[in-house]
Amino acid sequence: MSEVRARVQHGSARPGGALKGYPPDALHREIAFLAYYLHWDYATIIELEHRERQRWCAEVSAINQKINGDDDGRSIETLR
Repeated sequence: MSEVRARVQHGSARPGGALKGYPPDALHREIAFLAYYLHWDYATIIELEHRERQRWCAEVSAINQKINGDDDGRSIETLR
Protein backbone atom coordinates (compact mmCIF):
# COMPACT_ATOMS: atom_id res chain seq x y z
CA MET A 1 0.00 0.00 0.00
CA SER A 2 1.39 3.41 -0.91
CA GLU A 3 2.38 5.85 1.81
CA VAL A 4 -0.29 8.33 0.70
CA ARG A 5 -3.03 5.70 0.59
CA ALA A 6 -2.04 4.40 4.04
CA ARG A 7 -2.24 7.92 5.51
CA VAL A 8 -5.58 8.55 3.81
CA GLN A 9 -7.11 5.28 5.00
CA HIS A 10 -5.71 5.34 8.53
CA GLY A 11 -5.34 9.04 9.21
CA SER A 12 -2.17 11.02 9.30
CA ALA A 13 0.01 10.82 12.40
CA ARG A 14 1.18 14.35 11.67
CA PRO A 15 -0.80 17.57 11.67
CA GLY A 16 -2.07 18.51 8.23
CA GLY A 17 -1.71 16.18 5.30
CA ALA A 18 -4.32 13.56 4.61
CA LEU A 19 -7.58 13.04 6.43
CA LYS A 20 -9.01 9.71 7.43
CA GLY A 21 -11.61 8.75 4.89
CA TYR A 22 -10.61 11.41 2.36
CA PRO A 23 -10.80 9.88 -1.14
CA PRO A 24 -7.29 9.02 -2.38
CA ASP A 25 -8.15 10.14 -5.92
CA ALA A 26 -9.15 13.60 -4.67
CA LEU A 27 -5.92 13.90 -2.68
CA HIS A 28 -3.85 12.90 -5.71
CA ARG A 29 -5.66 15.46 -7.89
CA GLU A 30 -5.00 18.23 -5.38
CA ILE A 31 -1.33 17.29 -5.07
CA ALA A 32 -0.87 17.09 -8.84
CA PHE A 33 -2.73 20.36 -9.40
CA LEU A 34 -0.63 22.32 -6.90
CA ALA A 35 2.63 20.67 -7.97
CA TYR A 36 1.90 21.50 -11.61
CA TYR A 37 0.87 25.12 -11.13
CA LEU A 38 2.98 26.16 -8.14
CA HIS A 39 5.96 23.82 -8.65
CA TRP A 40 5.79 22.77 -5.02
CA ASP A 41 7.27 19.43 -3.99
CA TYR A 42 5.20 16.57 -2.60
CA ALA A 43 6.37 17.02 1.00
CA THR A 44 5.34 20.68 1.04
CA ILE A 45 1.88 19.95 -0.36
CA ILE A 46 1.09 16.89 1.77
CA GLU A 47 2.06 18.76 4.95
CA LEU A 48 -0.59 21.42 4.32
CA GLU A 49 -3.73 21.20 6.41
CA HIS A 50 -6.59 19.77 4.37
CA ARG A 51 -8.52 23.05 4.25
CA GLU A 52 -5.41 25.04 3.39
CA ARG A 53 -4.59 22.66 0.51
CA GLN A 54 -8.14 23.02 -0.81
CA ARG A 55 -7.93 26.79 -0.46
CA TRP A 56 -4.72 26.90 -2.52
CA CYS A 57 -6.43 24.78 -5.19
CA ALA A 58 -9.38 27.17 -5.23
CA GLU A 59 -7.11 30.22 -5.48
CA VAL A 60 -5.09 28.78 -8.37
CA SER A 61 -8.33 27.78 -10.09
CA ALA A 62 -9.75 31.30 -9.68
CA ILE A 63 -6.61 32.88 -11.14
CA ASN A 64 -6.69 30.51 -14.12
CA GLN A 65 -10.37 31.15 -14.73
CA LYS A 66 -9.91 34.92 -14.54
CA ILE A 67 -6.95 34.90 -16.94
CA ASN A 68 -8.21 32.27 -19.38
CA GLY A 69 -12.00 32.34 -19.08
CA ASP A 70 -14.39 29.95 -17.36
CA ASP A 71 -14.34 27.18 -19.97
CA ASP A 72 -10.61 26.60 -20.26
CA GLY A 73 -10.50 23.35 -18.24
CA ARG A 74 -7.77 24.59 -15.91
CA SER A 75 -9.78 24.46 -12.72
CA ILE A 76 -9.39 21.79 -10.06
CA GLU A 77 -13.18 21.39 -10.23
CA THR A 78 -13.00 20.25 -13.87
CA LEU A 79 -10.65 17.45 -12.80
CA ARG A 80 -13.13 15.95 -10.32
